[in-house]
Amino acid sequence: MNTIYSINGPVVKSACTKDFSMLEMVLVGDRRLIGEVIGITDELTTIQVYEETAGLKVGEPIIGTGAPVCANLGPGIISNIFDGIERPLRDMTKLTGAFVTEGSGLFSLDTEREFDVAITVKVGDKLKGGDIYCTAPETPLITHKCMIPPDMSGEVVYAARNGKYKVNDIVLKLKLENGDIKQLSLVQKWPIKRPRPIKKHLRATVPLITGQRVIDTIIPIAKGGTAAIPGGFGTGKTMTQHQLAKWCDADIIVYIGCGERGNEMTQVLEEFAELTDPKSGRPLTDRTVLIANTSNMPVAAREASIYTGITLAEYYRDMGYHIAIMADSTSRWAEALREISGRLEEMPAEEGFPAYLPSRLAEFYERAGYVETLNGKEGSVTIIGAVSPQGSDFSEPVTQNTKRFVRCFWALDKSLAYARHYPAIDWNSSYSEYAEELADYFNSVSPDFTELRHELSYILSEENKLMEIVKLIGADVLPDDQKLTIETARIVRVGFLQQNAYHKDDTYVPLEKQRLMMKVIVDLYKKALSAIRAGVPLSDIKALGLFDKAVKMKYDIPNDKLSMFDDYFKEIEEKIDALSIS
Repeated sequence: MNTIYSINGPVVKSACTKDFSMLEMVLVGDRRLIGEVIGITDELTTIQVYEETAGLKVGEPIIGTGAPVCANLGPGIISNIFDGIERPLRDMTKLTGAFVTEGSGLFSLDTEREFDVAITVKVGDKLKGGDIYCTAPETPLITHKCMIPPDMSGEVVYAARNGKYKVNDIVLKLKLENGDIKQLSLVQKWPIKRPRPIKKHLRATVPLITGQRVIDTIIPIAKGGTAAIPGGFGTGKTMTQHQLAKWCDADIIVYIGCGERGNEMTQVLEEFAELTDPKSGRPLTDRTVLIANTSNMPVAAREASIYTGITLAEYYRDMGYHIAIMADSTSRWAEALREISGRLEEMPAEEGFPAYLPSRLAEFYERAGYVETLNGKEGSVTIIGAVSPQGSDFSEPVTQNTKRFVRCFWALDKSLAYARHYPAIDWNSSYSEYAEELADYFNSVSPDFTELRHELSYILSEENKLMEIVKLIGADVLPDDQKLTIETARIVRVGFLQQNAYHKDDTYVPLEKQRLMMKVIVDLYKKALSAIRAGVPLSDIKALGLFDKAVKMKYDIPNDKLSMFDDYFKEIEEKIDALSIS
């Protein structure tokens, strides 16, 4: 019998090395704690336990399962709340109260809930991995599509009738190529650390529309893309991810609270339950999966939560949905790696993190992508990971290594956050490598969209240069055209990049309104510059009140009355032309 030889926090060792395989899931101790084999030598097997090990004793049994740690995939995932190893927290609360206990052995999905299942195949059909064999409305917004496991193919020898079924009911029997009969229910398993296969990767040419102007216009992200949101304490990482989760145009949101404070996760759970999906009018939870693994929960499960979340996302991607993952925060995940690495007595690398930190980050972010699935549909997984560098030091290992594997970097600035400028994304140190790839899409919204974006970026970069001069010798010595650049940049910063999440028309801004706001700013800048070159003082132009009006247009023009912009263009032209003539 395999038994516990030593215990060191979440790391347990067994003297038996013949019965286990690498990455095999095992049940540890009398309480059947979930663990995973992470090392095998001639003398010892090392096991990482995903639950609290307090109370374990040397000599208690270790039972192998013969399979890796898997996620249960089936209807009932959406609108549920799981811990890091996909145990349903609502059901666990009913059993054990507010504090999660270990080894409760609950199945991830509700086995008593019935779904209205429509079988989409018939006896004699030849099916291969990824083919859909039945559908069921999971929520009013999401139709669940049960698929043949990727590594399976065969002929249908039994198909159930349409009707109500539970997740473990057999609805299909498949005769495999070797003659075996495989019974399929509504649920399947998939190893969380193995990416689900696809037919091919596609170019990311469609943006993830967020309604946040600084992102959509200045630093856009593509569907199937990767982004990092680094920032120190209090700069608004969680708030920015909440805003993206509420408003982005992904079909499904997977929110992973990885090692964050319990009160923050409580706020997420309560807030999401009250939110209304702007696209459908339904509760936002109808298209959301929450994985809560707070800082006081077992540290090893924090590491697993990232893999559980991405596996759930890939499963729905294979149905043809577009998924956005909010991982908050990958720094806490890296800290879990560091703690376990220390207990394994591995040689530490920079700042104590394990030497394999970069490869683990790469494994995670590279599971994003816009793909053609095995059944010929298009789907995507977009990963937006928060990073929490201590003291806002972006040179620390997690931020630097994350930067290597993401193509969008939204750096949060402490001074902007303290000035109540939200989202506190620093446009000078942030970047997006998707901007040019998405140009064709944005120009399909309007042919001048990309040009206007470049104009705004130019104004901001020029202001950045001029402010160095202003700091040295003051603004009074600058010529009027340079003062105009600084004044226009103020409109961009305060009137365009800064958004108010509590204002009904400013919390989410459609692309067309973003374009018209940019056009107002650029037209005002060009008209004013022409007037200055014709001899009109900047002070006279400012006296017209056009700059202040441009700052307030985000509030003054409702999202459904964009025709009001025509009055702005007309007023700018008439007032500045009148100044030039006089």
